[in-house]
Amino acid sequence: MMTHEETMQAIKAGNIALGVEFGSTTVKAVLTTEDFKTIASGSYEWDNNFQDGLWTYAVADIWLGLQTAYANLQKQIHDNYSVAITSIKTMGFSAMMHGYLAFDKNNQLLVPFRTWRNAITGESASELTKLFNFNIPQRWSVAHLYQAILNQETHVKNIDFLTTLAGYVHWQLTDEKVIGIGDASGMFPIDEKTGTYNQLMLDQFSSLKSVQQYNWQIDNILPKPLKAGGNAGHLTEKGAKLLDPTGHLTAGAIIAPPEGDAGTGMVATNSVKKRTGNISVGTSIFSMIVLEKNLEHVYSNIDIVTTPTGLPVAMVHANNSASDLNAWSKLFAQFAKLIGYDISTSQLYQTLFDAALNDAEPDAGGLSGYGYYSGENITAIPEGRPLLVRQPDSNFTIGNLMRMHLFTAFGAIKIGMRILEDEQVLTDNIVAQGGVFKTPIVAQKLLSAALNTDITVMKTAGEGGPWGMAILSLYAANKRTDETLDDFLSQVVFANEKSETLSPDPIDVAGFESFMTRYVAGLDIELAAIKTLPSQKRKE
Repeated sequence: MMTHEETMQAIKAGNIALGVEFGSTTVKAVLTTEDFKTIASGSYEWDNNFQDGLWTYAVADIWLGLQTAYANLQKQIHDNYSVAITSIKTMGFSAMMHGYLAFDKNNQLLVPFRTWRNAITGESASELTKLFNFNIPQRWSVAHLYQAILNQETHVKNIDFLTTLAGYVHWQLTDEKVIGIGDASGMFPIDEKTGTYNQLMLDQFSSLKSVQQYNWQIDNILPKPLKAGGNAGHLTEKGAKLLDPTGHLTAGAIIAPPEGDAGTGMVATNSVKKRTGNISVGTSIFSMIVLEKNLEHVYSNIDIVTTPTGLPVAMVHANNSASDLNAWSKLFAQFAKLIGYDISTSQLYQTLFDAALNDAEPDAGGLSGYGYYSGENITAIPEGRPLLVRQPDSNFTIGNLMRMHLFTAFGAIKIGMRILEDEQVLTDNIVAQGGVFKTPIVAQKLLSAALNTDITVMKTAGEGGPWGMAILSLYAANKRTDETLDDFLSQVVFANEKSETLSPDPIDVAGFESFMTRYVAGLDIELAAIKTLPSQKRKE
């Protein structure tokens, strides 16, 4: 490990890497040395807005978030090392996968950014899945595009470029309309052999009568896919000022292909080889299993995306996971404050999670619930209604409540993972990451029970996507000739990585299965809530 003086000299020389990820609730930037150690971080809390029936983020907030996170990082470097950042060797930008950012020939955004959270493309996703014989989820960019066509939205005729959030940020900083292949695989299906969009499916899409009315061609408006380590451009002077309005940062940094949060999660957990897998828990939850062979059937709950190197991955994605868990935890924090007790966030979660493990019944005491802040694709719930469900004889304790919230955070994805079990998809290891794993043991143990498999958590579990993006940027800048990403991760980045693996406890497994019986049986309660309690636009 580098000394304080060595780190300071590396910063002065610009031998550092920046990774930024635009998550659902936080824009986070991390700065690392070339030996992959995080030396500073900065963040910006943000939230999507519900406008005109759609979840979106304002473009101004994208840049405010990036600049604020970077400024906070700069301040941390100045405070800790008494130097300013003037140059950065390499950097990369990642974000929530999928979504819809459409621009005209003057580079003007045609409609507000439509995020992955919008479950509004059921008709188009179903039609395209049948056309391609390949699952097209509602979140995918092409589903949003085709739904806009079916809805006869006037902006469609003016589309000149279509990209994701990560692709948009990269484009503005480099002037390059490219995208990492993993993020690209959430826009349009990828051909593993060619490493680009599936030509047959492009032709099938173009042949649709409703598409032929437009002057653009689908393959001309999509960004160019690049594999990890590919030449994705450099930071321009305009880009440097966008990132650092103070003007201290110079142009020229190597910028890695922009990736989605699924790709950076695979990198951060060293899960890019065949038969490896990872699961990421946050606002949404998704598991990624790198496939040895194609699945036998097409499943609406299984996305086929790719690793940052283009290998096919079975992705099980649930729109909702830890949001309601966090909301209830904040409620307990407010109560503590009301009675005059100042509790840190880490202590709060440790206390509540310990109760879920040590002071709870295996099945959460008969409690059930749905942390659905938005529609849930896996369970076919069109809108979100967070619910706590209990019967008169349920044992309503804090321990059972918190165990229920952890269980329901894993509920929807369990349904999708059962499909992979039936397909006999094999994994050597599943690595978990996300904020819930910062509290030791508890979430890891209950996830192991939920999936009935070994779960590994690395020491870097809390680093997450921005660190994974920094690693991808260092691979782009420093890889040796013919060095694969697999080798770079296994032999260099994670060569001495510490981790802990937990196996499922049969009692917890049985408890989770009992919970799942109630979870599935109670889905009609969600539908009834949607019917009787219409959604209201939130005032932001």
